[in-house]
Amino acid sequence: MGPDRDAFAWPDLDELLPSWLLHLRAERKSPETVKSYGDGVRAYLAWCRQTGAPLELTRPLLEAFVVDLIDAGRASSTALSRHNAVRRFCAWLAEEGEVPRDELAGCKGPRLDQPLVDPLSDDELRLLIKACAGPKANDKRDEAVIRLMAESAARAGEVAAMRLSDVQVAQGVAVIRRGKGGKGRLVPFSPYTARALDRYLRARRTHPLADTDALWLGQNGQTFTYYALWWSLRERARRAGIEGMHPHRLRHTGADRWLAKGGTEGGLMTLAGWESPEMLRRYTRRRAAVRAIEEARRLDLGDL
Repeated sequence: MGPDRDAFAWPDLDELLPSWLLHLRAERKSPETVKSYGDGVRAYLAWCRQTGAPLELTRPLLEAFVVDLIDAGRASSTALSRHNAVRRFCAWLAEEGEVPRDELAGCKGPRLDQPLVDPLSDDELRLLIKACAGPKANDKRDEAVIRLMAESAARAGEVAAMRLSDVQVAQGVAVIRRGKGGKGRLVPFSPYTARALDRYLRARRTHPLADTDALWLGQNGQTFTYYALWWSLRERARRAGIEGMHPHRLRHTGADRWLAKGGTEGGLMTLAGWESPEMLRRYTRRRAAVRAIEEARRLDLGDL
């Protein structure tokens, strides 16, 4: 997960944003368009700071930003608008010679419809967990993170922000204190996840930051931000041979597995921290489609 061979130092994006907006006004863009583009880039930069991501314009970061927007319940049209703003800003930086190339050239925005998100199958989840095998603390940390997210359907940001005091391993319960809208909730976890957490906590004792209250700790004496979590999951997925991995997919996996095991929709809403049935429908469309296929096969309507 080191830097790219062709990596370069990004300029101060906050400093250059007013120049781009001036350029847009000179192109006689409407005030509404200029405002929309400015809001989009500012939202992206704010997201980078909030998640601990570098202030850079790269495809993986832009994709993660868009996924988080959609996960937070923003309309797909809003996500597309934000995406386009960041992409056009990057193109302008390259045109003006502020960066050597446009890293987002050809990067497609989210579709305005809502495609089904494929959750991980049980076999893929096992491979992902197996990819965490190793003696180091970060190996045990990543297994515990994956198990907790896949079981609780918690948001990646919620998990990354957890404190030591939020986890009661013996009781099999964790507290989500930084849920959407500032609302907290309890999430249970199985003995399998409790064992993974216990192994990580024991390995965590030798970390330079062991005395801090942050639950997850990074390598080389560093903290473990949302951005670090995101990259760790991608690396584990690469080792497991799983494509298209992002934290949001684990949330879908948790929701899908809950329903597949016979859990109720009401229970899932409470577990995932949803108040709107619309969010439930968004996450359970694939499971509903699977049930419809199974029902159609039982009905055997082609027997004429």
